[in-house]
Amino acid sequence: MPKRVGIEVSIAVAEAVTACDCDVIAAYPITPQTHIVESISEKIAEGELDGEYICVESEHSALSACLGSSAAGARTFTSTAGQGLELMHEVVYVAASMRLPIVMAVANRAISSPLSVWGDHSDVMAVRDTGWIQVFCENGQEVFDLTVWAFRVAEDPEVLLPVMVHMDGFHLTHMVEPIELMDREEVEKFLPPNKYPFPLDPAKPVTMGAFGPPEIYTETRMALDVAIINSKKTILKAWDEFAELYGRKYSPVEKYMMDGAETVLLTMGSYSETASLAVEKMRAEGEKVGQLRLRLWRPFPFEELRDALKGVKTLIVLDRAMSLGGQGGPVCGEIRAALHGCRDDLNIVSFIGGLGGRSISDQGFEDMIRRGMEIAVCGNSLQQFEMVGLRG
Repeated sequence: MPKRVGIEVSIAVAEAVTACDCDVIAAYPITPQTHIVESISEKIAEGELDGEYICVESEHSALSACLGSSAAGARTFTSTAGQGLELMHEVVYVAASMRLPIVMAVANRAISSPLSVWGDHSDVMAVRDTGWIQVFCENGQEVFDLTVWAFRVAEDPEVLLPVMVHMDGFHLTHMVEPIELMDREEVEKFLPPNKYPFPLDPAKPVTMGAFGPPEIYTETRMALDVAIINSKKTILKAWDEFAELYGRKYSPVEKYMMDGAETVLLTMGSYSETASLAVEKMRAEGEKVGQLRLRLWRPFPFEELRDALKGVKTLIVLDRAMSLGGQGGPVCGEIRAALHGCRDDLNIVSFIGGLGGRSISDQGFEDMIRRGMEIAVCGNSLQQFEMVGLRG
């Protein structure tokens, strides 16, 4: 039976990987992800998980080892953060293009320079177009649940794509939270054995990731795009099945206090819970405000986002990364593109904050919402962006 315990969120990831009976883990330690793979290695050493832990010399090697194990049909997991994700960047593309169902936990971290081990979404945005299914977690329970869910989706024969589970560095990874853990017997009700349909076999040698001349390359990229778009059906189905078994329902876009809301704040990740406090306070004061939490990042939930914004006049988007030299926040830019032509009446206001782990209080979110409403009234919501709490 599931048990609710106080546990560090990073260790909860290791519990999920163990409950999923993962076969191979290849990873390199990096702050703030280290506790995840450290805990997994302990479970293997103590015999709690009958898996292979591959010690490698870099993140590039870690994901490269995962390519081989996944291609051989092994249930495969890795984890990284920030600079480590960028070091494996080349191989991130390969995993998706070869349709290998690897699951990777990413402890979101700021990118150098200056050196920062604290969390923001800079590392995520650098890999947003690599072909991986990607989800954001708001709290420790979501981290555990979505890690289990990721294996279910990635290994589905209709999908066969790698999945990234994003969790904010330190703000989630190093927090101790009450989490309902499931053991292997409980997880097996949801997650069937991995049966990769094209495993490598020495008796039947094949070539994978071969040279692609101009005559076929365009078609391979289009095929990958179709595959990730089509994966959404399985994503939604798996969330429905998870809810039926365990009672916790997940959606691509989560609504909070949206009834009658005219001004809406959109957030991603762990800051969403703090933002909710501001929304609750303003709602109690009679303000017509609400909140959307964007969970599914790839494939992008166009339909759900457009549906959630019906009747909304102003959308305030918080990004935790910058599109340097562009239109400010990459999430806001994505949303503007998604709504172009169908909601040109909607004021979309871009804020960037929480960079390098800087916290935003509930009062900070309230100030952000009120400033966004002011910008919308002034009619200049198409300006690039405003920085939250910028000094000097």
